[in-house]
Amino acid sequence: MTRRDDHEPRPSAVTATLAGALGLVLAGVLGYLPLKFFVDYGFAGMDGKVRVVLVIYSAAALVLLVGALATFFRAVAGAVLLLAGGLLAVAAVVGEPVLLYPGYFGDFFAAMFRFAPDDAFVRVGAAVGGPVVFVLALLPGTFRYLRYRPAGSW
Repeated sequence: MTRRDDHEPRPSAVTATLAGALGLVLAGVLGYLPLKFFVDYGFAGMDGKVRVVLVIYSAAALVLLVGALATFFRAVAGAVLLLAGGLLAVAAVVGEPVLLYPGYFGDFFAAMFRFAPDDAFVRVGAAVGGPVVFVLALLPGTFRYLRYRPAGSW
């Protein structure tokens, strides 16, 4: 939609800012769990499946961090990274009971949402925040804002 003077109106930054801010918070939350395990147990003393789960959490945190920062600098790649980070956050939570507790999938999520295990807030944050970041980054307003360049800018 253009105005009479052929200038496109500036799109709203609400969804992009929310996606970036929530992605930044979620990156910090997801990065807590691997950091805690690496400090408490060391990398060498862990089982291979535990390492895989912690690498997925770390990858999700890193992708969300880079995506949030890129979104704040108005790069379209930031929204794409936030999409990938949201999916990785959900993959980390779903992959944990599949790899570490086979056969107890339902029990894992029941305990997680009761906040019974230690650091359950990380898992709940990933299960809830991951899809929210994904949806916010996927909205057309986010991409419209990130692609917008005012007239006369390079």
